[in-house]
Amino acid sequence: MKSKYHHLKERCFEANLQLPQLDLVIQTFGNVSVVDRENSCFAIKPSGVPYPELKVEDIVIVDFNNQVIDGDMNPSSDTKTHAYLYTKWNTIGSIVHTHSSHAVAWAQAQMCIPILGTTHADHLVQDIPCVPPMRDELIKGDYEHNTGIQIVEWFSENALDPLEVEMVLVGSHGPFTWGKNADSAVYNANVLEELAKMAYLTLQISPQAERLKASLIAKHFQRKHGSNAYYGQK
Repeated sequence: MKSKYHHLKERCFEANLQLPQLDLVIQTFGNVSVVDRENSCFAIKPSGVPYPELKVEDIVIVDFNNQVIDGDMNPSSDTKTHAYLYTKWNTIGSIVHTHSSHAVAWAQAQMCIPILGTTHADHLVQDIPCVPPMRDELIKGDYEHNTGIQIVEWFSENALDPLEVEMVLVGSHGPFTWGKNADSAVYNANVLEELAKMAYLTLQISPQAERLKASLIAKHFQRKHGSNAYYGQK
């Protein structure tokens, strides 16, 4: 008999398989979760399971208190981070965490990714934020839970809207992205890695490369996301 959460597990499973296909993860790194607001729970990849071996029934269902309510495996070690973000940002439907190379490089450099070109402006109107590395006392505490606190507090302190900025770097660690559903969260993870790569290459070619000017930022963002957007098909 299939679990009552089978469809939720399927969505989560399919999203997780996109990560190696997009070269966003190696080995067992990374995870995708998908939330079910009606039942106050979410599906997430089990910890340490290689992607080629992952099966739908392996996906773990967890409540917002980090308790497993369906599944035989241990959930991802990042589960508490996902749970905290879901409880604080009730507009997001899926979260992705990867260790993609270029995004991690910026996180390890503890630098925001500057907005240098129109590809970046097609997705957001500012630098991709990098949250400073966690304080020692928080690292020694409930580390994964505190990672969620760290992200949410940084967004609050810097007046960032998670609906507008759907990606972040955690300093010395790596990227998290989110979206209204699993497809958009994975898309954002892919975009973040490409923007990180483009910015890195640009600054290698010209360390003095200038930020994209405001008029181009506004034009490219509005043509895709503004009230009179005209990019794509209606």
